[in-house]
Amino acid sequence: MDNFIYLIQDRASNRTAVVDPAWDVPAILSLAAAEGLHITDILLTHSHHDHINGIDALLHDHDAEIHLLKPEASFWGHPLAHPHLHHGGESIQLGETPIKILHTPGHTPGSACYHVGNDLIAGDTLFVFGCGRCDLKGGDPEAMFHTLQRLRDELPASTCIRPGHNYAKKTHTSLEEQIRCNPFMHFKDVDRFVHYRQYEHDRIRSTPYPPECQD
Repeated sequence: MDNFIYLIQDRASNRTAVVDPAWDVPAILSLAAAEGLHITDILLTHSHHDHINGIDALLHDHDAEIHLLKPEASFWGHPLAHPHLHHGGESIQLGETPIKILHTPGHTPGSACYHVGNDLIAGDTLFVFGCGRCDLKGGDPEAMFHTLQRLRDELPASTCIRPGHNYAKKTHTSLEEQIRCNPFMHFKDVDRFVHYRQYEHDRIRSTPYPPECQD
């Protein structure tokens, strides 16, 4: 599935959060052991199987607290171990490191992005030159349009976007580059965005996503 799984370490306390544990949990545990990391938290961007299928294996070795948005927990309908539900807009305090939770619906009702320092861990909301599908259960292309508008208008252009999948020739990007070169960031009209996302994109584009402009 070309997933990206992120570890966030607070060096002052050595608390470590894993974002979207899936597929290769032994690799996560091996890296944590090699770096001497203490996994205390699990941050979920959303509840699709390809982003959460490693939770049970990770909890087998670490008594970590799960964080996700309340709308996503309702959508998922899964009994969670040690859940901490959020509304969006607040911050998780990982030791001395604040991690702001952004509610970014569109791919799912309770999709979240995690803003830490200058990095935005974007899950399936925003890819490098792409965005998440809206035709799966819980998807809403109109919500995705407004989510991308808010990210474009409210975050610094220098923000480093770290997506949930490796769908392009580069693994991360700046918001400024996405504003210039990601076709999903170019729409001003919601109806045109919905038509492109739902009916045009998958017909004319394939991975790895190319930029829609050249530097």
